Amino acid sequence: MEVKKQISRSGRIVVPVQLRRALEIQAGDEIVMRLENGSIRMIPVRQAVNLAQKAVRKYVPLGASLVDALIQARQEEARGE
Repeated sequence: MEVKKQISRSGRIVVPVQLRRALEIQAGDEIVMRLENGSIRMIPVRQAVNLAQKAVRKYVPLGASLVDALIQARQEEARGE
């Protein structure tokens, strides 16, 4: 889907309803804007979080808890201080 929009004097653009529906975003939702290869990529925050989790998940053994590992590491650091 491609839409042409004009930027206002204040630097604002309106995300057309077709795009908002396709991305399931609503008023008040947050988006991440990223500069990629001379273009602006807009990603809903929940999608950006999902992408980050997916990227990290491949390095975490099945059944392992990163939270538990972090807590254990912090406790060990605290004991060493």
